[in-house]
Amino acid sequence: VQFVESGGDYVQTGGSLRLSCEVSGLTFDDSAIGWFRQAPGKQRRGVMCINVRDKTTFAADFAWGRFTISTDNAKRTAYLQMNNLRPDDTAVYYCMIGRCYDGSSYKTGMEYDYWGQGSQVTVSS
Repeated sequence: VQFVESGGDYVQTGGSLRLSCEVSGLTFDDSAIGWFRQAPGKQRRGVMCINVRDKTTFAADFAWGRFTISTDNAKRTAYLQMNNLRPDDTAVYYCMIGRCYDGSSYKTGMEYDYWGQGSQVTVSS
């Protein structure tokens, strides 16, 4: 699986960014794609993911109401729109392919099988 990630940047508190992730080497329509993040000295945390075929999603509690995820299947690309960014959103954001649990089977969260090189997101206070 290959990833082409983009969109990371430096923004002020309250700003917005859109991360993009183009993938190849798999059947995109049958995949689950999303992002996890890792801040310096902290563990990885799942952010959001989507099951491409049925569009079910998972979002971490800190992402609710601020982040949205979408896909353009023709471009084999996923997007993470992040609004109202805060300093504690500062992290490297990694696009991932894996499994996305939306809660319909009594399980929520993400499992990561493959991930890209990451995009740095820095939010100043």
